Amino acid sequence: MDPFTIALILLWAVVLALGIVVIALARQIGILFERVAPMGALMTDAGPKIGEASPKFALQALATGKPVSIGAASGRALLIFFLSPTCPVCKKLLPVLKSAQKAEKGWLDIVLASDGEAPRHEAFITSHKLDGFPYVLSSDLGMAYRVSRLPYGVVLDGEGTVRAKGLINNREQLESLFNAKEMGVASIQGFLDQVKEA
Repeated sequence: MDPFTIALILLWAVVLALGIVVIALARQIGILFERVAPMGALMTDAGPKIGEASPKFALQALATGKPVSIGAASGRALLIFFLSPTCPVCKKLLPVLKSAQKAEKGWLDIVLASDGEAPRHEAFITSHKLDGFPYVLSSDLGMAYRVSRLPYGVVLDGEGTVRAKGLINNREQLESLFNAKEMGVASIQGFLDQVKEA
């Protein structure tokens, strides 16, 4: 055999070996994506369940004194975002909330909710420039939704029905509440579990 034929055979052997390696790596990447699925908001069983009517509240915004209605039919979706001035994760998510308020303004209103002493929250509103959000103080609101850890979000549809809820630690988990509401599922994790079973 001449050197050209030997080189050609070796080249084809290398190409076939590389093809097998690429197929094996593609399979491993697929398995990795299955194992590391997106993490949605961490939903709890406490409080009103998905699909149930929200408790109704008539509150006043802290800074403006304007009435804030929660749970009543309004024709627009509502995110109730429970936070605290002492919660570092809540503070980290404030720019995300401001961005979501602009990006989702066509269908979503956002209300910030907490409890405690009004002066402390007024200082928090001023220092973090939260004047663009209705900010309500009500321990009854947090108790009605059984909020035990912060930050926590609840999405209501335009009829006042709970469509998504959960503990939120980052932008992806906040957006997972919107996605769950749009898809009509209780949570992104529940949806992914259904897809795996199918």
